[in-house]
Amino acid sequence: MTILSGLMLGMFLAALDQTIVSTSVRTIADDLNGFSILAWVTTAYLITSTVSTPLYGKLSDLYGRKPFFMTAISIFVVGSMLCGIATSMYELAAFRAVQGLGAGGLMSMALAIIGDIVPPRERAKYQGYFLAVFGTSSVLGPVIGGLLAGQSSILGITGWRWVFYINVPLGIIALVVVWRVLNLPVYRREARVDWWGAVLLTIGLVPLLIVAEQGRVWGWTSARASTCFAIGVVGVVLFVLVEIKMRDDALIPMRFFRNRLFALCIAVSVIAGAAMFGGISLLPQYLQVVKGSSPTLAGYQTLPLVGALMVASIVSGRVISKTGRYKIFPIVGTALMAVAMFAFHYVGADTPLWQTMIVMAVFGIGLGSMMQPLTLAIQNAMPPKDMGVSTSAATFFRQIGATLGVAVFLSMLFNQLTPKTGDALVAASSDPEFQEAVKTAATSSDPLESGFANALITHDSSVAGSALTDSSFIQKIDSVLAEPFRIGFSNAMDYVFLAVSILMVVGFVLVLFVKEVPLRTMSGIAAARQEREAEAAAQDASDDAAGAESEEKRR
Repeated sequence: MTILSGLMLGMFLAALDQTIVSTSVRTIADDLNGFSILAWVTTAYLITSTVSTPLYGKLSDLYGRKPFFMTAISIFVVGSMLCGIATSMYELAAFRAVQGLGAGGLMSMALAIIGDIVPPRERAKYQGYFLAVFGTSSVLGPVIGGLLAGQSSILGITGWRWVFYINVPLGIIALVVVWRVLNLPVYRREARVDWWGAVLLTIGLVPLLIVAEQGRVWGWTSARASTCFAIGVVGVVLFVLVEIKMRDDALIPMRFFRNRLFALCIAVSVIAGAAMFGGISLLPQYLQVVKGSSPTLAGYQTLPLVGALMVASIVSGRVISKTGRYKIFPIVGTALMAVAMFAFHYVGADTPLWQTMIVMAVFGIGLGSMMQPLTLAIQNAMPPKDMGVSTSAATFFRQIGATLGVAVFLSMLFNQLTPKTGDALVAASSDPEFQEAVKTAATSSDPLESGFANALITHDSSVAGSALTDSSFIQKIDSVLAEPFRIGFSNAMDYVFLAVSILMVVGFVLVLFVKEVPLRTMSGIAAARQEREAEAAAQDASDDAAGAESEEKRR
């Protein structure tokens, strides 16, 4: 549990940073006068954290976990300090890239270390704590981010800069704990480091991640998007060819995918990542835009989801530890996530919040039941010597799914937003109460309300899409005038939630084909030691046989 505290602190850093920054990034952009390049702050972090994840896994398998976990924490802390002193959005994007280099190792290294020291039969119980940390950070992040960003200054330092500085003491504590208590045996083995694979993976992923983030702005068929697609595809193809040539020394050995269980779990992880981040990213939008909640309040309102996730992950972990059976949990989890997303499809602008919270709880139970058994199944199915690579591969593909999910589902939302809002405005135009509100607003002294009303009176077609650039006006104008926009947002989200539910049905079908492998009862370190001893014994027997044969020939 002492070791676990250090690992959880490391994971808490990565999980908290994602949510705390997303809440405050708009305030940061306003302060640094760079709202137009806001997306690059997220993209830079995403690229470096995703690309570095498999490299941490491979290097830690060769040279030990502890030095690379400590390196990841150190880089993350340094990157956080640099972000805190940024004076422009370009600097912030560059420093977020440094932060991402550290974040790439925090999550995967923590899970790999647990795999080293805890047998699979017991591992689910401890991994439940990690998901609890992840869930807690999901709630604390928006609350803390909104609180800090909302302060003009704290101890003479601009409030939003503390969003990054808060990582420094947490990181130092994690570093000290890991340095003091994490003492794992290191079995170095001769192997080539797949640097070419790392380079080609970067060349392949960076353009694809950029176009995933920027494609909606550029246009998916624009010259820049097409160039990114072409470079990315060529890079990925070359990466696969190099990995085949590198065999066991590969960054992500292609032999892994010959294991049917590994391949299926990776496919489900990609789908789960897309559904989790694509679906969850819409909930704050619904709460803030449709229900009018502040970022801080929206964080509190997602407590049913996070609480259900924490309870489900801990309960499922204990049941798996007791029974040794795990397949039922991802089956139930994917089914509940599909049901919850389909139920969100029917949540409207006037749906009572308590009903929405029930659906959130169902989604949280599904998510908490599914995530850790998938990682556990992958770790259990692969050789102990590949613990780091297999764990980081699972994290890597889940991040890829998350990136694609957020990009695709937000694009679907924004594509549907204008026509759905237009339909809501047409429907409202025949409502006497709405007509009266427009007339009153047209003579208002508030330039926002009067301008908005005049645009409606003159049938300005751009008014339906005005929320695409700035949705904050919905909370500033008369509630009757704002109602069509809330309905438009809600209806557009319904379309996306339906797509996510269909995706989760695909995940459910794939999980049915996952074969349950009995969980090992020894830790990764013990299993790897046994594996090495068996290999050494087999080599000795082979040498003895070869020597006897040589002696016989000599006689």
